[in-house]
Formats: sequence, structure tokens, C-alpha cells
Amino acid sequence: MSGTATTAPDGEERADGAAPDAPTAPTEAPDAPDVSDASEVPDAPASTRGRAVRATALRWGAAVAVFATLAAGVGYGLTRLDREELPGLARQHDGRWDYPELSLPALPYGSPRPFSDANLTESHHADLRDLVLPAPEGAEAAEGLPGPEGGWSTEDAFLAAYAEEDRPRLRLLLFDHAVRHTAARGWVMPDGTRTSVHLLRFNTGAPASRFRVDALGGDTRLAADLAGTPDLRLDPEWEERTAADDVKVHVYDEQRPRGGTHTRMAQITAGDVVAVIVQERAGGAPAVPFDQTVVLQSQLLG
Repeated sequence: MSGTATTAPDGEERADGAAPDAPTAPTEAPDAPDVSDASEVPDAPASTRGRAVRATALRWGAAVAVFATLAAGVGYGLTRLDREELPGLARQHDGRWDYPELSLPALPYGSPRPFSDANLTESHHADLRDLVLPAPEGAEAAEGLPGPEGGWSTEDAFLAAYAEEDRPRLRLLLFDHAVRHTAARGWVMPDGTRTSVHLLRFNTGAPASRFRVDALGGDTRLAADLAGTPDLRLDPEWEERTAADDVKVHVYDEQRPRGGTHTRMAQITAGDVVAVIVQERAGGAPAVPFDQTVVLQSQLLG
């Protein structure tokens, strides 16, 4: 059986069942835009650019917020640490004792300070017991003296610190120079350092100065030896650091070779008051707390 002919769209006849020819592809592709010249690249729509800028800004803002939060947290943490806990900021303890905060005692109404122009006798009008240096933290009472609380003392307690052969002469000089009151405080620290502080008040500054020179002091060594310490010499290395020019400090140190106990001593003359500080410890009395004690007591008397 003969096939039926069909007419193609282009007018040619084809046999039945023959597939029409596929469309012919263009012989050349349209030219692509030349990207070598940026001016010929079509611009992105304005809405697209705005969204990109906002997204970038949000990312940077979030990063800044995170870093700010971290920095604030670290800073707060540092402020909550003690100095010793901060790397590189820890300081080694220099041996000073923890004394309470000092303040000058109250004076009776209208009374001048000891070295004011109106006080010709250089008299301390405050309670003598309030002029004795308070004991540092951790101190315990020393035998034979008012403990860390301090208080009135006696001439016998003062003389007990000196060699027995010197006591009669010192007692006579106390009488001749008319000592009025004696206050004291004694304490022992955990490391075994024993400290005694005696304050002697005279009628005026003149007899107080004479008593120190005649009974206690000397250019190079003491005029009276401490009990068990016969060789105390003036310490040339100690620098005088006092609260007032009118306060005079003389410091003595036990010479080598020492016995089992090392003794340091200071005499302070401040107007009508003479202070005697003795500090001793088996094996060696450290210089730092001794100097600290002398300076603070001087400031209370200035």
C-alpha cells in the first residue's frame, strides 16, 4: 500500500511517518557584553545595593557588640581580683606590720599642740596613754607590760629594761628631772619579735631633753645599758624620718658578734615626752618593722 503524502509547512511534500526537520540553530551566538570595560557593565538595581550595604553594616555592628561585651566582662573580672591575683602585679610583702590607721588624739578645749607658737613649754596636753603607738594586727601581750590595749605604767617597769647596776642612777635622775607620768605598751608578734614602748612625761620640754642626754643617750653608745645587751651603738645608717622637725630620734643597734637575741633601740624626744622603744628577737630583729614602729611613734608625738 502506497503511503500518503503530506505537505510540510515550507511547501515540500514528505512521506507519511517522516519526522519534520528540527529547527535550524542560529549560526552565530549573540555577542556577550565586553567586561573588560567596567563602564559597559550594567549597574545592579538600587534596591539590591541597599540590601548589601545594610547586611554588611549589621555584620560589623554585631562583631563590635560581641567584642565590647567581652572587654567589659574582662575589665569587670580584673576589678574583682586582689592585686596579688593579677599576673605581673603581685608584690612581695616587705615585712611591714599591719598597724591600725593612726589619728592624733583629741586635745582639751583651747589647748595648743606641743610645737605651736602658743605652746612655749612644748607640752603635750593629750592623754599620755593615747600617745602610745597602738599594737599591730596579730600582736599578743608581752609579759610585765600593759598589753596591746596599753595603759599607765610605773617607773619600775621602765627601769626593768635596763642593766641592774644602772637602775639606781636612772631612778635618781627620774626624780631629779621630775618625771610626771609613765605610759607603756608591750606586744609579741607571731615571729617572736618582742616590742616595748615606754613614754615618760616631764614638766616641760627642757627637763625631758636633759634627762635623755644625762640618763639614756650618748654620742656613740648608750649612757645606760639595756639588760642583757651591753653593746648597743648609735646606728649611722638609720635615716631620721619624723613628722616634725622638733621631734628628735636616736637609734641604736646591737653590735656583732651578737648573742642569741638581737636588740634594737630608739629614743624619741618630743617636747615634754621621752619615748623609748626596744625591739628584740632571737636570731635577728628585722629592720623594716623596727623602722616602721619608730616612724609611726614619732608621728604621734609630733
